[in-house]
This record gives sequence, C-alpha cells and structure tokens, in this order.
Amino acid sequence: MVSRARRIAGVARSVPLVPVLLVCSLGLTACGGGVHGTPGASGVRDPYFPKAGNGGYDVTHYGLRLAYDPDAHHLTGTATLTARATEDLSSFNLDLRGLEVEDVTVGGDTARFNRAGQELTVRPPGDLDRGETFRVTVRYSGAPETVTDPDGSEEGWLRTTDGALALGEPTGSMTWFPGNHHPSDKAAYDLTVTVPEGLRAVSNGELRGETTARGRTTSTWHSAEPMASYLATLAIGRFGVSRSRAGDLPVYTAVDPAEAEASRPVLDRIPEVLRWAERRFGPYPFSSTGAIVDRAPEVGYALETQSRPVFPGAPDLTLLVHELAHQWYGDSVTPESWRDMWLNEGFATYAEWLWEEDHGGRSAQETFDALYSGDYFDTEEAGEALWDFPPAEPPSAARISDPPVYWRGAMVLQKVRQTAGDERFRRILRGWADTYRYGNADTADFTAFVEKQAPGEDFQGIWDDWLYGKGKPERA
Repeated sequence: MVSRARRIAGVARSVPLVPVLLVCSLGLTACGGGVHGTPGASGVRDPYFPKAGNGGYDVTHYGLRLAYDPDAHHLTGTATLTARATEDLSSFNLDLRGLEVEDVTVGGDTARFNRAGQELTVRPPGDLDRGETFRVTVRYSGAPETVTDPDGSEEGWLRTTDGALALGEPTGSMTWFPGNHHPSDKAAYDLTVTVPEGLRAVSNGELRGETTARGRTTSTWHSAEPMASYLATLAIGRFGVSRSRAGDLPVYTAVDPAEAEASRPVLDRIPEVLRWAERRFGPYPFSSTGAIVDRAPEVGYALETQSRPVFPGAPDLTLLVHELAHQWYGDSVTPESWRDMWLNEGFATYAEWLWEEDHGGRSAQETFDALYSGDYFDTEEAGEALWDFPPAEPPSAARISDPPVYWRGAMVLQKVRQTAGDERFRRILRGWADTYRYGNADTADFTAFVEKQAPGEDFQGIWDDWLYGKGKPERA
C-alpha cells in the first residue's frame, strides 16, 4: 500500500443429586463426560487489532457466492469456508462486520450462532476434534459498510459512481464476507459474483468464466495461491478490460474509461517491470498479474491486492513498481502481525530506490543520504517525521502506515546492504522471498535470516539503532 498521511449469566441453584445424575446418564455430552472441546478464541491478540482473526482453526479455502445491486446498495452472500481445527472446539468465531446472518451450517448440519460486534460465534451440532477438517457455510445479506480506520482513511466496501470497490487493509474485508480476518491465516479463494448487466466484477487471480443472462452478469474468479483476507478485492463497475501476456504470465487489467488514456502508458509497462523485478527478487509468485484502475479519488491510496493491485486513479510508474514489488513482499511473504508492516512497506519502498538506481537515476545510497540529511522531502516537517518512531514498533494502530514504516524501513535495508555487500544483499532479497514464499514472517524471522546469510558480519547496531531505536541514529 502507498502511505495514507486504523456470558450467558450463570445462576447457581441447589438441585437434588439424583436428578443431576439422571441427566448425566441420559446425555453425557451435556455433563462433561463427552465434552472435550473448548470455545475458540475471539481474536489472535494482534498488538494493534486484538479482536481481528480467531483462534482454534485454520482456513484453507474460501468459496464466496455474491450478488450486488449498486442502486439498492444490497449485497447477498453465501460463504463456504473449508478449515482445519487446530484444537478441540466446542465453538468458534468468524469475523463479520454488519450484514445480517440468515443461517449457518457446519458439515451440512444447522448450527447455532450469535452476534456480538464483529464476532459471529458458531456452535456446531457436535464438537470438532483437533486436526479435523470441516466446512462452515454462512448465508448473509444487507448493506455492506465502509470502515474508517484509526488513521482516518476509509476501507471496507466503498461505493463508487458506477458500483463499488472492496478494499481490506487492515480489517475491511470483514465487511463483505465472514472469515478469519488476520494476515496470519492465508487461504485459497473462489469467488462468483453476479451484478447488473453492463457492469463487470473484477477480483484476484484468474477469470474462470463470465456469462450474462436475464439482465445479470456473473463472473467467476479463482486464486489458487494462499492469500491473506486483507489482500482480497472486488471491484464492480463499467471497466474496460485488456488481456495480454508478460512472457507466459497472463495480464488482466480493468480500467475505468475515464482513467484509460492516462493509465495506458504506465500499464503497458507491467511486463517490463515484472522482468526487472524477477531479476531482483526471484520468480513472480502468482499465476496471473494485472491491475485495477478505478475512478475513486476519495480513496486516496493504492493497495497491493494480490495479483491485481488497485489504483484509485491512473498510476505513475513509481507507484506501479511499488505495488508490484508488494507481490513478493507483503502478498507472498505476508507479515505475521500488523506490527510487522515495515516488512511490506520498507521492502516496496526500497524497490522504488532499486528501480531508480537500475534505470539511470540516483542510487539507493544517494536516496538514503538525501533522507538522512533532510533534503528528500519538500518540507522540514516531513523530513523530521521520519524519526518519530522506529519502523519495527509503530506506537499505535493509527500509525502503521506512517513515514517511518516506509522510508526508514527502506533505510534499514540499505544499512543491511552496506554491511552485507551487494552480492550477499542480492541473495538476501531473493532468499527472503523464496524461504517464506506463500507464508508468514515477522521481524525476528528477518533479522535471523539476514544474520544467517551473512555470517561473521555484525548487524546488531542496525537492529538496535535503525530498526528498533528511537530518534535519529548517529551516522555510522
């Protein structure tokens, strides 16, 4: 992303012993003999969004069937999640903000459920055993919400002049489908969307089919590689579509007609940018690529939605480089928690520096020097903001997209390059993307990885001063 500068009350009663024993003999599952599961946690204790995600299970696949009427602003959905229990469960939670739940089934059997804020608690007919694979289906409908993040920006379901745009970083995806909405749980996706004829529904991955009948158009999208829910997107509108190839890789772009002319020169360079990125970062991690360019200036940011970044207007080349670099750093290698945001944004910002260095502009070291001296930004205030906090420890949810996460995060990488040397640094960039491909990693994983790749070098000062240190480090 480009910076946006987010009980049943227990009443004890005395009862005769014999009836209690009788009840227990008739129904062990109600009296402890057959009860082995416990409720799954209603959050994964993310340092900034503690209620995001849920404990006790891991989702492996989302099957979403949606229909949206823009005029009525009404969404109808059926979500089928395939998951594996990671502990014995008597109940589990899904994240879902707003919308009305009509019914829930687990394994095809009706399940009880209740709502409390963003928590949808599901009680299956029987306990789920650790290691058991299960399917939960939720039918729901209503008017999907727009979320205002702690930093004041908007995400979730954003209405546009001709449809809608669904963006999910950090928590907005729960406004349009139920799930385990935390980056630590990644899954494959199949999405089928029906919209009024004349509109298109564009999402991540590959378009598997598009049909029109009785005034409605239905599109089916497939994403095989694991994806964090915040990277899922859905754009509905009157898009012009272009299909091409970057080598063997299919390229699908959807552009609002008002942005087509200004977008074309930059989007035509997607194959060139990908060839360069593969030389720098290793093989492209997904089976398709492209972009969505909507007419949504009020959004104010671009987002690295997996395989198909979203731009709220025509992008420039630097922005395209940034969002495509995220396909390696952020999308394929995804942060373990929102505290690790710099592993997304520091890497994508550093990719901008490398692109400039490799195409006749200033070197990454020159960019580093300009930032350090205060000459990079237009104002002294912007330059000083770089040192407000260390990139690995944003002070609050409202600041996970602030300048230190981006530019000072990139400066950490340049310091690593200075210490490791160019050749080993090249191996670090490629090796990091390869070692954690399709997985999650945190800052401790990164520092350990760097030290392993460059044995004998001392990186502790970089970690202490540049990654975790407060204020402006002394220039070494």
